[in-house]
Amino acid sequence: AGERAGNDCPPETQDLKCCLMNGDAGHDQAEEADSKQYGNADADPAEDANEQEVIVIQDTGFTVKIQAPGTEPFDLQVSPQEMVQEIHQVLMDREDTCHRTCFSLQLDGNVLDNFAELKSIEGLQEGSLLKVVEEPGSIRCLKWFLVDTGKHKKKGNELEQIDCTPPEHILPGSKERPLVPLQPQNKDWKPMQCLKVLTMSGWNPPPGNRKMHGDLMYLYIVTVEDRHVSITASTRGFYLNQSTTYVFNPKPANPSILSHSLVELLSQISAAFKKNFTALQKKRVQRNPFERIATPFQVYSWTAPQIDHAMDCVRAEDAYTSRLGYEEHIPGQTRDWNEELQTTRELSRKNLPERLLRERAIFKVHSDFAGAATRGAMAVIDGNVMAINPGEETRMQMFIWNNIFFSLGFDVRDHYRELGGDAAAHAAPTNDLNGVRAYSAVDVEGLYTLGTVVVDYRGYRVTAQSIIPGILEREQEQSVIYGSIDFGKTVVSHPKYLELLEKTSRPLKVQHHAVLNEKDTSVELCSSVECKGIIGNDGRHYILDLLRTFPPDLNYLPVEGEELAPESQKLGFPCQHRHRLACLRQELIEAFVEHRYLLFMKMAALQLMQQKANKDKTAALHDTSTADAESESKPQALEEADENIPGLAQAKELAESLAAEDGSDPKSREMVLNACKAVGSISNTSFDIRFNPDIFSPGVRFPDDSTEDIQKQKQLLKDAAAFLVSFQAPSFVKDCLDHSSLPMDGATMTEALHQRGINMRYLGTVLEFVDNMPAKAQLEHIYRIGISELITRCAKHIFKTYLQGVELSALSAAVSHFLNCLLSSFPDAVAHLPADELVSRRKSRKRRNRVPGGGDNTAWASLTPSELWKNINSEAQSYYHSNLQCESVDQAVEKYGLQKITLLREISIKTGIQILIKEYNFDSRHKPAFTEEDILNIFPVVKHVNPKASDAFHFFQSGQAKVQQGFLKEGCELINEALNLFNNVYGAMHVEICACLRLLARLNYIMGDHPEALSNQQKAVLMSERVLGIEHPNTVQEYMHLALYCFANGQLSTALKLLYRARYLMLVVCGEDHPEMALLDSNIGLVLHGVMEYDLSLRFLENALANNSKYHGPRSLKVALSHHLVARVYESKAEFRSALQHEKEGYTIYKNQVGEAHEKTKESSEYLKYLTQQAVALQRTMNEIYKNGSNASIMPLKFTAPSMASVLEQLNIINGIIFIPLSQKDLENLKAEVQRRQLMQDSGKIEEQQGGQLELDDKLPVDD
Repeated sequence: AGERAGNDCPPETQDLKCCLMNGDAGHDQAEEADSKQYGNADADPAEDANEQEVIVIQDTGFTVKIQAPGTEPFDLQVSPQEMVQEIHQVLMDREDTCHRTCFSLQLDGNVLDNFAELKSIEGLQEGSLLKVVEEPGSIRCLKWFLVDTGKHKKKGNELEQIDCTPPEHILPGSKERPLVPLQPQNKDWKPMQCLKVLTMSGWNPPPGNRKMHGDLMYLYIVTVEDRHVSITASTRGFYLNQSTTYVFNPKPANPSILSHSLVELLSQISAAFKKNFTALQKKRVQRNPFERIATPFQVYSWTAPQIDHAMDCVRAEDAYTSRLGYEEHIPGQTRDWNEELQTTRELSRKNLPERLLRERAIFKVHSDFAGAATRGAMAVIDGNVMAINPGEETRMQMFIWNNIFFSLGFDVRDHYRELGGDAAAHAAPTNDLNGVRAYSAVDVEGLYTLGTVVVDYRGYRVTAQSIIPGILEREQEQSVIYGSIDFGKTVVSHPKYLELLEKTSRPLKVQHHAVLNEKDTSVELCSSVECKGIIGNDGRHYILDLLRTFPPDLNYLPVEGEELAPESQKLGFPCQHRHRLACLRQELIEAFVEHRYLLFMKMAALQLMQQKANKDKTAALHDTSTADAESESKPQALEEADENIPGLAQAKELAESLAAEDGSDPKSREMVLNACKAVGSISNTSFDIRFNPDIFSPGVRFPDDSTEDIQKQKQLLKDAAAFLVSFQAPSFVKDCLDHSSLPMDGATMTEALHQRGINMRYLGTVLEFVDNMPAKAQLEHIYRIGISELITRCAKHIFKTYLQGVELSALSAAVSHFLNCLLSSFPDAVAHLPADELVSRRKSRKRRNRVPGGGDNTAWASLTPSELWKNINSEAQSYYHSNLQCESVDQAVEKYGLQKITLLREISIKTGIQILIKEYNFDSRHKPAFTEEDILNIFPVVKHVNPKASDAFHFFQSGQAKVQQGFLKEGCELINEALNLFNNVYGAMHVEICACLRLLARLNYIMGDHPEALSNQQKAVLMSERVLGIEHPNTVQEYMHLALYCFANGQLSTALKLLYRARYLMLVVCGEDHPEMALLDSNIGLVLHGVMEYDLSLRFLENALANNSKYHGPRSLKVALSHHLVARVYESKAEFRSALQHEKEGYTIYKNQVGEAHEKTKESSEYLKYLTQQAVALQRTMNEIYKNGSNASIMPLKFTAPSMASVLEQLNIINGIIFIPLSQKDLENLKAEVQRRQLMQDSGKIEEQQGGQLELDDKLPVDD
């Protein structure tokens, strides 16, 4: 089967293969089967579609036969949505057809159009024969072929085999954190070279008379045997010519060989080429397709090995001439991004196949746009793009490249002067992007947003946007027909925009409101005033500048004469922030509205209860009670409602009788009105909370008749701000305390906070909550990750402005100097200025188009470690309102228990630094840790919208819900269907496909299909490495699951290596002191127990026990289980006293927590009896030996190694997988019970369903 040619195995995927290489034969066969199944895994890097897995419900795939000259016909699985182009790519990637340069595909003698979809081709069906017909060559074909051959020419990577005993640095208690093992390299591996040089000849392009002979291009080649040859590529094929470096002679060399394929020609003239090329091809086939498939968005690694730079003419030419690689070959040359982005949104979405096609097109165009925008932004900052306003100051310049508009994140023309200047201009693009994300998700037909990508690169923030047709020809004032271009001084509105935005107002919780324009006339809006509406020349209604889509955050927006809620004031809010664009996150708005809805229901229910109680009283009394209810319908009433009615279900039940009365009863109407008033609903007859985003916007004025409404809105904003600090932040801390949220590094902590709607500017507040918790010791890991995130974010802010003053030629020196000041113990880090800067001080006039802040600026070189840490402390205080008090990195490490390697990883990922992978001595006081040679690259940090596969996601959620209800088989089918749909929309590589594979593997495992579980989990690991990164916390989790399934399949050494790998990654990411490490160590200890490495096993299990005691409390059930696991190992070592001691501890915990009658307590009691018997028997035997010496008649003692089944059972328990043995009758009863509950529940309002991730935890009745 054909496979995608790609660069050599990216380092990300090497580690996994290192671990898997020593698996037993059974595993190798599984892997081989895997490659066959995924044979044509990715037809086209541009389409990223995994044909094998694309099974649309109505449009299933089919098989065609391919016949190439001189080869046997072979079958190829295709899908109706694919283009002919993708079959071309498969053929270019197959080893037996990859050397074909110019060919077409023909069906019954008709040439197929490359850009046609397969389903549109007449007569193409299951079993059709497609012929590969060689065509006369062309320059374009040749160039594609050279790109491909260049990739083949590169050296393949082999992987190191790992011994089973763990390296010293992986053992518990080791303080060493080496960096080199992050990307395992093979020491003995020898590169296979096919050619020394393959480049375009200096005699190109062919002169006119040679063009008329069919010459297309000349190539210059040096073979491994050092033979220098010149080759003509002509329309008839390839042949050697007689040209040399200095003499042009296009005549065929003697003997003349004409070959249709360059590979055939090279095989004839070089034996080494023939041998090594064949070997390379074989090696490529053996690699897992997931290692080669392109990811939709570029993932960068913060470490890289030193790679020799090889000569590559195609790469060289592409870097300076081709803007977009393959894309320039699309008819019409550069792409009209705006047209593509909007046309895909307009595709029909009536049924599932249409929706899939639409989502696939949206995702495809979007990932292409994000890639092009990133390349453009880098070109702009590197000074390779001309500005459209070159006469202006560099900060003010704007750029257009490849139909994308680029602007820099500076306050141009004092646009943001009143909002915080440059700080506001830096924050606005991300706010705008969040707005674009929100409006895109609502997806209203007829309302269009711009393609938007925000790129941070070399200290600059660049916003890349698609261009509205016609906007460049008009002045902005003429274009805007809705909104304001001067923050509300002049405002216009438009009925069509109001109609379109009205549709988004409910999901986005935006209130329809009126503002006054410069003539004091009231103007209706349904968004913030900054949101502009422009009708493009294409007649589409665009909205842009969505930076205030969400309401302002009053905790960071001090307003004169306004007092915040007491909950906010108590924590020292409002705080001064550097800009006035701080707004609440969409997640917070949704959580707040949900919280208010619960209160609304409880409020109505409480009044209903009061009414029932008052029914018997007289009318007079009744009237006063209603008046009381009304006067009380403010916060006190809310609190009362909250206390008296515990759950939502009860409130709903009570409130439903209100709804049943249809609101016709004046009493029930009054109750709804009171409840609405209490929770701040904008409607008096139903629950409807919306925010006016223009409240507190400077310069925006409201009509007099809306004063009451404005007051209500102000109160709502204060309540939302208070809700964040009094409800969401403490609930995050609580979730960390009960381990339902387990961040491992800065990125996962940021994600966890964002999910709860907490902005990162609250990091200091959250850390304060953690610090003041009584159970602070159990949150040590959270505090440490938080402090590390705080330090690296402050360093990032400083690094941003630091880099802006650095000349391009001094980048490596400046970055290494900054890292030395930040992380090295070397007290006086001196920057090494590049030599040429020391010699010449003449200003270069060559390039006026310098990037902002360019020039001979060497101020960066004067930074010292103490100055940098002083700045970090003041940044922490001013931005995060947190008091760090660290004068140096060593003090920070000492005070907060941080690791320098973790800080290095965090700062590198945040700023885009890529460093050489080697061991760094951070603690030397004699020389700095980094030199400029250690800085390999700076890559862009990119933010963009992630289009979703909605149907696939719904299938996935339904599958999860089914599994949670116990219907595993049905759940498994739904998840499988979701996987197919995800593949159809995203192609083969995506983080959501990774989650899908993980869940499938878990279900396969629970249902007893261990090989399938292993196969799916292996894909999940490879994919996680590729799309998230080799040391992302998610990848660590995937390794742990894979190890369990390997163990279940009898691959013990592989399981152990995977666990060691996971432990190493976790040590680098967050260190040893983390609750997840306890689970990992328990896994390692159990597997080592299984292979009879008892002493080693105890080191890991005792570490896990200490860790569990610290983070779950000494009386937790997890600790009891840890004691039991340690006791079992001591039993195997025949150290019964220690075994008894540990098991007694466990027994005591079980007895106190779940009672004597519980099965766990009974099991522990039985085991204690058994251990006592064994101990007595051993003592008896020892006494016998002492008494009778060597003549003693000894009863043989049973020291059996644990059975694999018992080890696997314990592994399942600690990993939260429980198998309940049930009889058929039990199963039927259970099913009936589940169905009964199903019917009782409101069909669709399963609250737990919101949860997202599935974790089948061992739910014992009580856990501390």
